[in-house]
Amino acid sequence: MKLAVVGGGSTYTPELIDGFARLRDSLPIEELVLVDPAAERLELVGGLARRIFARQAHHGRIVTTSDLDAGVEGADAVLLQLRIGGQAARLQDETWPLECGCIGQETTGAGGLAKALRTVPVVLDIAERVRRTNPRAWIIDFTNPVGIVTRALLQAGHRAVGLCNVAIGFQRKFAAMLGTDPKDVHLEHVGLNHLTWETGVRLGGPEGANVLPELLAEHGDTIADDLHLPRRLLDRLGVVPSYYLRYYYAHDEVVGELRTKPSRAAEVAAMERELLTMYGDPSLDEKPALLAKRGGAFYSEAAVDLAAALLGGAGSPYQVVNTLNKGTLPFLPDDAVIEVQAAMGPSGPAPLPVADLDPLYAGLVANVTAYEDLALEAALRGGRDRVFRAMLAHPLIGQYEYADTLTDQLIAHNREHLAWA
Repeated sequence: MKLAVVGGGSTYTPELIDGFARLRDSLPIEELVLVDPAAERLELVGGLARRIFARQAHHGRIVTTSDLDAGVEGADAVLLQLRIGGQAARLQDETWPLECGCIGQETTGAGGLAKALRTVPVVLDIAERVRRTNPRAWIIDFTNPVGIVTRALLQAGHRAVGLCNVAIGFQRKFAAMLGTDPKDVHLEHVGLNHLTWETGVRLGGPEGANVLPELLAEHGDTIADDLHLPRRLLDRLGVVPSYYLRYYYAHDEVVGELRTKPSRAAEVAAMERELLTMYGDPSLDEKPALLAKRGGAFYSEAAVDLAAALLGGAGSPYQVVNTLNKGTLPFLPDDAVIEVQAAMGPSGPAPLPVADLDPLYAGLVANVTAYEDLALEAALRGGRDRVFRAMLAHPLIGQYEYADTLTDQLIAHNREHLAWA
């Protein structure tokens, strides 16, 4: 089995490598190719990756290359973990929207739109090159904004599934609270990428007992603290929103915080420099503890589980993924990309039935889906007016003067990444 990781020079990669090594019985990799144009980073990451495999007695071969076509040729699955423009672009995404009093964040709002515009054309080019060498390869997208990127891939006819670590993070936290194996915790997870709610937590599978009320009653304070939301809100909702919902439920509070503290991009950039220094140490043969602060918790487990299911290995029968709606949420178009539990196998995900979604959540999902439609149109076709329409549609923006100003800011800060600009 051959896997390729595009963006293999990321500081995330050793987390992924560690998962491949530990879970090799689920996903027997013979060749793993790390593809990245940043040769110096790739050499550091690749060296550590080989040492991790050696330490854990994994006999798969790790290859590093900057040649995309050679790297993906013959791959059974290609994982995408890209950041077009690097941390410098992320820093811009997190800062210029604040000038209008809007959220500055890399996956949602104006910053998320900027990232989508930079990313979608690059991802589609990569996917076409994968299709030329191996049209049956699965593309697993971990590149944000996952929902928009996955929809672009599926709309272009690629065999693609989007993956996010929010659900597996909740699964692991809830399992610890319940004192049970994470495999026994089945989430009723519904919404869009970075716009989801846990509406039920079932033990043993989709038909198991729903223990969410007990979780909220006994551990509500801890859950609320993790989300930086008040306990009383969770009690009133009766569900657990993802932490990204804080951008909507406490918008002004978050903007105030973002204006007065260092950006996450600056923190991550400093962390990456330290990690790369560590990766260059030839005695290091395991992922360093600092990597846990980089983000992407449980990314490796989720990625291995998904790849194993798609490639006929020992993956979990149900997994939370980003895939086509196909009537699952009847108020959305069939070709919308939603994030839900799905039955998994070599033929791809089949979303499980979802109970009628409360209008409180359905309304926001419909609104953001409309924004994602417009964002994808802007990413594919370009043009200031298309960018403006997407800005105006986003519920975190919504005022024409803000949308106008933010559109000009987005173009000014991203001109080198926008062919049409």
